[in-house]
Amino acid sequence: MIRIVTDSTASIPQDVARENDIEVATMFLHYNGKEYEDATMDIDAFYAEIYDMIDNIPTSSQPSQGELEALFEKAAVVGDELLGVFMSSDMSGAVSGALRAARSVAARHADFRFRIVDSMSNSFDEAWSVLAAAAGRAAGCSLDQCVKLVQDSVAASRFLFTPESLRFLKAGGRIGTASALLGNLMKLCPILTVTDGVTTTFAKVRTHKKALATIAEKFKSDVEQFSLKNAIVHYIGDSAEARKWAREVIEPICGCEVAVVPVSPCIGLHVGPAVGIAYECEHGLPGKLTSGTMVPVYSS
Repeated sequence: MIRIVTDSTASIPQDVARENDIEVATMFLHYNGKEYEDATMDIDAFYAEIYDMIDNIPTSSQPSQGELEALFEKAAVVGDELLGVFMSSDMSGAVSGALRAARSVAARHADFRFRIVDSMSNSFDEAWSVLAAAAGRAAGCSLDQCVKLVQDSVAASRFLFTPESLRFLKAGGRIGTASALLGNLMKLCPILTVTDGVTTTFAKVRTHKKALATIAEKFKSDVEQFSLKNAIVHYIGDSAEARKWAREVIEPICGCEVAVVPVSPCIGLHVGPAVGIAYECEHGLPGKLTSGTMVPVYSS
């Protein structure tokens, strides 16, 4: 059997993880002297106070090597293979931590086979590749065939999102004071995406409304050219705007109902209130990986 493990920044709802037999290693959030498990916390309740956090942004931490080793050990002792898909190594140390843990377990279990894959992203842009692996496993694919499905999914997915303002990005040191001030004065709204595992700017427009319209236009274009496979609408903060956008704009493009899912707070608190979409197509999407970029896979 293949054990599939990911981290909680993939933002996979607990019921979806259970249905697909995906094990989630939780990240941790630290705020006002309390520690929260990212994988099991009430995200909407936490986000209800997001505006109060601007001057005291929570910190996050990844699972310890000991926690990951314990998780991987369970697979090794029963002879299961392991496929771990983790947040982009350019955004977190999750991949390197998982690799150290897997190699430590392999040192104790000579027959333990594993693959650790860098998802090159986070949130549902990461989750699509995890779910692709789960579907492959259910279809009887081998470990390396599942890895190939993960790599294909990474190349065929896209994450586009726009923050309500630049305040959280500025407070967290993601942009300079001058850039934040200029953006707020001019009502510039960046549309962010992920390219080669790094958050980049897809476009800058004048208003939040225009930003959402631009995202929808790009989504529609990709759907028409590359055939939609999966889509979800993401939000950070209040879900009301995301739900309205999903029903009125995104679902007519898809022709079906679209789930609305909160982004992991370990990601969301660096961005602040935001709305976006993460989707996967049947074919590779230009711009997700630049020419020559490979999805990293690590083994013993």
